[in-house]
Amino acid sequence: MGNLLEINNLKIEATSYPPGEPPKRITIVDGVSLALEKGKVLGLIGESGAGKSTIGLSAMSYGRGGIELTEGEIILSGRDIRNAKSGVLRKLRGAEVTYVAQSAAAAFNPAKRLMEQVIEATLYHGKASKAEAEARAVDLFRKLGLPEPETFGNRYPHQVSGGQLQRAMTAMALCPQPDLVIFDEPTTALDVTTQLGVLAAIKAAISDQGVAALYITHDLAVVAQIADDIMVLRHGKTVEYGTTEQIITAPREEYTAALVSVTAKDHTEKVSDDKPVLEVSNLHARYTGMDREVLSDINIAIQPGTTLAVVGESGSGKSTLARVITGLLPQIKGRVTFEDRELSRDLKGRSRNDLRELQMIYQMADVAMNPRQTVGTIIGRPLQFYFGMKGKELRNRVVELLDEIELGAGFIDRYPAELSGGQKQRVCIARALAAKPKLIICDEVTSALDPLVADGILRLLKDLQDREHVSYMFITHDIATVRAIADSIAVMHLGKLVRYGPKSKVLAPPFDDYTDKLLKSVPEMRLDWMEEVQRTL
Repeated sequence: MGNLLEINNLKIEATSYPPGEPPKRITIVDGVSLALEKGKVLGLIGESGAGKSTIGLSAMSYGRGGIELTEGEIILSGRDIRNAKSGVLRKLRGAEVTYVAQSAAAAFNPAKRLMEQVIEATLYHGKASKAEAEARAVDLFRKLGLPEPETFGNRYPHQVSGGQLQRAMTAMALCPQPDLVIFDEPTTALDVTTQLGVLAAIKAAISDQGVAALYITHDLAVVAQIADDIMVLRHGKTVEYGTTEQIITAPREEYTAALVSVTAKDHTEKVSDDKPVLEVSNLHARYTGMDREVLSDINIAIQPGTTLAVVGESGSGKSTLARVITGLLPQIKGRVTFEDRELSRDLKGRSRNDLRELQMIYQMADVAMNPRQTVGTIIGRPLQFYFGMKGKELRNRVVELLDEIELGAGFIDRYPAELSGGQKQRVCIARALAAKPKLIICDEVTSALDPLVADGILRLLKDLQDREHVSYMFITHDIATVRAIADSIAVMHLGKLVRYGPKSKVLAPPFDDYTDKLLKSVPEMRLDWMEEVQRTL
């Protein structure tokens, strides 16, 4: 069988605009080649900035953000499309080649029903009548395990969960019956149980339709369940390219071996008899306009210098609990006690000291920093606000914090756009530390990072905890992260605590049904893992 897609010696460049310097050209993909047969899946693996998404999008001859495909061949169905005219590209995009983005929530129009959007490309390209397209969509909804497939398309995007929306986007990509689908981190933001379902549905749908796929991810355990071959990328170059079995069982290159072997070591559980730094007692909460409680009778405590991991799937109430603790959502019942004082239910009622001692680090560092401010300004703001620092004292303290997060003084005048994903998250950690907090709430701070970078962030957080004696509430859906950092664990489901206590007890059998499902859904680096676990769930 001939190749559906061939990319030969691809070079991709962009223009960089360093502050105070003339524009310069930079190479972001350098000499990459690959081949893909119809019906096969190629996984593109690598850390942030490796060029995975850029290469994936090049398969439809697309370069976003001023990127130019400057050299090489992109041969799709026997023709080179790298320099194809816009009219030719309009005909193939959405018809021969389709794309599934990482964030389905950002890809759907909130004002239109799902069915209208799922069949839009199919109708635009004349691949089917409206009735035929709707019938295809319903069939895909069924195959993808979506609820009430005959009426699912009548819903609006905000009326379905994140996992359901990701499946709907997969249906939208498959509805035109394309030859090639590009999956760009489609399960990265999903909890492990939802991820398992979406991954299985994607694999089944690809098999049923016989399409080829490029599957872009930083999670090698995930891609091992779906790909026939894997290409490992770093700094825009190919590190290693081979069958999935060879890559995960006998990697030839040192970098690949590091990706395969990176597993965060289990954290030695700390036990403390000290008075808790935070206590949440009999907590109940609901959002305005809702009758149903989103948190019911939550009771937890965090000791000084320890870490509580709060785990559960999307919608379990993890982030809502953080919103209540930080005063962003007033509870309807119960108390939040911090350092022996009861905190005001409302953020406006909290003192400056309350705000200083309780800090938060968010999942998406990109949206948590002002892109027009330098690293020094971002880290320096809490120092000015809480301690009145300025001038040389301020700059010296910023440099100290940059040293603490292992970046150094050379980063002080950089802008967020000049940082990698891991570096941005380190800056957010430094900003939280600048306030000298007693407790930091970490909301999925490693979920968007590749394994090696995430491992570095976890090690940094543990080192900082040992030095500063700061406590963490670590919100995550990643059980490997829990094992690496937690002293105690709270398992949440539908707004309630289903399991709570020291890590050694929570992760020891016998398990309740929900915790058992969570633990079994954590991807393992084995080719047959997904099929095996589906038989047991």
